[in-house]
Amino acid sequence: MDLQSLVAIAMVVTAVALLMIGFPVALTLAGVALIFVAIGDALGVMAPSLLGALPQRIFGVMTNEVLLAIPLFVFMGVMLERSRVAEDLLEAMGRLFGAVRGGLAVAVVIVGVLLAAAKGIVGATTVTMGLIVLPTMLRHGYDKRLAAGTVAATATLAQIFPPATVLVLLGDQMSNAYQAAQLAQGNFAPQSVTVADLFAGAIVPAFGLVALYLVFLIGVAIVAPKSSPAIPPDPDAPRGLALARRTLAVLVAPILLIVAVLGSILGGLATPTEAAAVGAFGAMLLAARPDPRAWVPWLVLIAVVIAALRFVSESGFDPRGLLAGDPVALVPAALLVVAAALLLQPVLRVHRENYLVPVLARTAEVTSMIFLILIGATLFSLVFRGLGGDDLVHRALADLPGGTAGALLTVMLAIFLLGFVMDAFEIIFVVVPIVAPALLQLPGVDPVWLAVMIALNLQTSYIHPPLGPTLFFLRGVAPKEITTAHIYVGAIPFVLIQLLALVGLWLVPGLATWLPGILYPG
Repeated sequence: MDLQSLVAIAMVVTAVALLMIGFPVALTLAGVALIFVAIGDALGVMAPSLLGALPQRIFGVMTNEVLLAIPLFVFMGVMLERSRVAEDLLEAMGRLFGAVRGGLAVAVVIVGVLLAAAKGIVGATTVTMGLIVLPTMLRHGYDKRLAAGTVAATATLAQIFPPATVLVLLGDQMSNAYQAAQLAQGNFAPQSVTVADLFAGAIVPAFGLVALYLVFLIGVAIVAPKSSPAIPPDPDAPRGLALARRTLAVLVAPILLIVAVLGSILGGLATPTEAAAVGAFGAMLLAARPDPRAWVPWLVLIAVVIAALRFVSESGFDPRGLLAGDPVALVPAALLVVAAALLLQPVLRVHRENYLVPVLARTAEVTSMIFLILIGATLFSLVFRGLGGDDLVHRALADLPGGTAGALLTVMLAIFLLGFVMDAFEIIFVVVPIVAPALLQLPGVDPVWLAVMIALNLQTSYIHPPLGPTLFFLRGVAPKEITTAHIYVGAIPFVLIQLLALVGLWLVPGLATWLPGILYPG
């Protein structure tokens, strides 16, 4: 092994060691990269002039239209956290399924799926469900370990269900890796992988994972009925047709939001960024909590907006016509003014409820953290490639016994183990740019399948003891009778279920590639 390869390996080892100690991620990545630029220059294995490419790379990150969806999806998730959507869903689902053993746990999983698809942020979902669901399950006699594990595992569904923030970031990194792999193979007109491909690819594996959760919870209810008892009937609760109407009323709003966001992306009607903007407004609309009897005016609002935008696009509206006194230009202008005035109503409502400013502050905090890590990782990957690290990884993976399967197994095992000490964002920004281009050059590796495999693997990092962040989120909001041991022990069966789902996806790649192949043929 030559000196340049040794320096590249030392760089990765140093970064991982400092991250394990607890140094800030972004500063660690950038600092280690700069230190090894100096070391590489001193040893004559790297030219510092390589850093001249850094400004252009950072500019590319900050102007990436796909990454613009991140703050919008974060805003959507934080705004929904402030609304009472989760409380209403749990109440309705609990009454619907709670009459049977394990029914409340099943209801929690179903609510978790809806929140995951609506929020896309693990932390927000964990806090919301921990505050609402855990006390309810304990009050009805559920085993503490089962209750804690169910909540923790269900909250992590926001990691794999579109529009997960992690999928957006992974889609951007995988697109770059796929193009780099094709260029390395001599394809100078490379195909691309989009976030929409990953969203479509993740849907079937995500529902498969939910099915495994439900089978486990139903099995526990049969084998150990005392751990998940039925909820006693409430004489004052609605029943029959009244319960059905109440459940339908609660489900309509979040399902419409999910369909609007995911449907527009998967149907090719909007880019992820445009759909995220729709989701952000929809979250404000739900947080504004208009009276159910006032839904008709809001539907009229949506119709007016669509009519205004369609009229503008079809008529070739030119704002300069207003200055010229063109009376035809007044029609689309009036429509747009009316639409803007109506759209402003939920914004003013959430502002009066003191939701808007805290949500914007939290969104800015999370977004800044993500982009700061991304910029540090950009510098790190640039220096790593300058040291020949990408060629080193490709040779190492290609020479492993077992060919493609051996290389995939090694990478998946490494990601799983790194999940004990590193956050999913760190792994996406540090590990994926290093290993993905080499894996995608191996025969039989589909980029969408690989990305969904990595996403499902990263999901385990959120709940496997001892450092899964979901466990810490849950520990912070759990009732006093729930101990750390209860949370850790309760999470272990669900970690095993996630690994089982990962093995199933490995053996049946079509679970990830079937839906994208139908939606985006060719």
